[in-house]
Amino acid sequence: MATPSYSEITHNGLWKNNPALVQLLGLCPLLAVTGSVVNAIGLGLATTAVLACSNLAVSLLRHQMPETVRLPASVMIIATFVTCAELLMKAFTYELYLVLGIFIPLIVTNCAILGRADAFASKNPVLPSLLDGLMMGAGFSAVLIVIGAIREIIGRGTLFSDMDLLLGPAAADWALPVLGQDYSGFLVAVLPPGAFLVAGLLIAAKNAIDANAEKRRKALATVVTGSKRVRTTGKIQ
Repeated sequence: MATPSYSEITHNGLWKNNPALVQLLGLCPLLAVTGSVVNAIGLGLATTAVLACSNLAVSLLRHQMPETVRLPASVMIIATFVTCAELLMKAFTYELYLVLGIFIPLIVTNCAILGRADAFASKNPVLPSLLDGLMMGAGFSAVLIVIGAIREIIGRGTLFSDMDLLLGPAAADWALPVLGQDYSGFLVAVLPPGAFLVAGLLIAAKNAIDANAEKRRKALATVVTGSKRVRTTGKIQ
């Protein structure tokens, strides 16, 4: 199997094969912790780091892992990096770790990570596998952040609140009152039903964009195919 180009890997991770919008993997943390931007960024960074590191390790060891133990070995590799991420969050962003709670160790069960390790990293060289992990993580994180931003704005009327949980006291006053100081909030947006609604709207929007792009491509192909070159000779009276 030929290794995809770097541009194709990037496009697949960020858009065409996005883990959240296309593969619909990792929906449990996607819907549970995206009540604010800071939660989304924290979980997105942890997931991206685990994805990239596990892809790198699995690709490096792909010739040493027999087919019979490849899956459990991949799970052990992923669990190792999740433990590292959890310990780092406990050391440097403990308050955010407490907010995210069980969803940090549950990264081990994220099917997007195990799927990329088994379907891509175990069959491709190191650099493409590392890029695949980074792009899949970036695509997943982007969806997390967009959902978190929409839910925070609608639910609380602010953006970037509690950023000090991730960046320290210097970011304590980063909160932007997008909908004004008197906005009373919309509770449904910060509850699980709000997450389902926002995620569904994003998936529908992506499908609509892809459908319009495909329609334009087909229309352009029809115009190019239908055009004919006409050669004239002689004089026209």
